[in-house]
Amino acid sequence: MNTETISSILSLIQGQQPGGGLGALLVQLLPFILIFGVFYLLIIRPQQRRQRLAAQERDALLMALKAGDKVITSSGILGTIVAVREKEDIILLRIAQSVSIEIQRSAITGLQEAEKKEPEPAK
Repeated sequence: MNTETISSILSLIQGQQPGGGLGALLVQLLPFILIFGVFYLLIIRPQQRRQRLAAQERDALLMALKAGDKVITSSGILGTIVAVREKEDIILLRIAQSVSIEIQRSAITGLQEAEKKEPEPAK
């Protein structure tokens, strides 16, 4: 007996039609495939797009840095840019009156928010 005959005999014993194994498997997997498709379209794809846009914004911020900008580094150091060396991607950052440090451009996480003065209450 060959394997096709044996598999058709086993499927008849189990109450299935011969040759219906692939179709039945596809019907069982279809809900999982649909769930994954919806999950991809609603969650994964938009998240990838947000990450791509955030990376582009960060790259634009790093390329636009100039002397006089107040920045925050990834280690939490606040300072003012004194000079930018384009060739080496090094930034000279003043962190105190006479203290300057060299950092890599990629170590900057963002610009400092401008200090807002709260209006004094009326008397």
